Amino acid sequence: MEAVRPESSGGGAVALGAEGRLAPEARVHFRVTRFIMEAGVKLGMHSIPIATACTIYHKFFCEANLDAYDPYLVAMSSIYLAGKVEEQHLRTRDIINVSNRYFNPGSEPLELDSRFWELRDSIVQCELLMLRVLRFQVSFQHPHKYLLHYLLSLKNWLNRYSWQRIPIAVTAWALLRDSYHGGLCLHFRAQHIAVAVLFLALQVYGVEVPAEAEAEKPWWQIYTMDTELP
Repeated sequence: MEAVRPESSGGGAVALGAEGRLAPEARVHFRVTRFIMEAGVKLGMHSIPIATACTIYHKFFCEANLDAYDPYLVAMSSIYLAGKVEEQHLRTRDIINVSNRYFNPGSEPLELDSRFWELRDSIVQCELLMLRVLRFQVSFQHPHKYLLHYLLSLKNWLNRYSWQRIPIAVTAWALLRDSYHGGLCLHFRAQHIAVAVLFLALQVYGVEVPAEAEAEKPWWQIYTMDTELP
């Protein structure tokens, strides 16, 4: 991984805080998943493959010690594996070059020398390790389809002017994307996460769902009855 890591992050320094002390693991995972998201966008990955890459990363470190593995190498392998799982195949060379540019802005693509091939082999070997650790369970149900369904339903409930004026959908999608910085995707059902980010988006703008006060159940409870979408 040293071919693409920033100089200040070599030798495990990625886990150190501003004062040289070991930072909380959550802070490390936040930085690395941010890398996954930004690298994924530069690689042209869609939302679902990026979400899968983040989920694979978080799930791996639920089983493995952060001190035992380079988190950025795991992240690169997660991107590579997610591309296969979601049938958006990526070349390891592209992942390496995008990662190198991420850590070293303005740099040229890496030469196809021994360091490049060592890094490529490390990604492939790390992918095999991750598959074994995760027992080949790398397919996930994401909240995206639920959130889309809920937004379409909510749009019909709300006043058209309010819907057009207030960026509820944009905010909900942004909150969903940001949720992958942590391990929420591993601890809660997809539909529950979807309705939670929608609820929070409405709270941010102080929007009330019409007739909620007269309803027998809150609107969000209707969405979270653990039924599959048709």
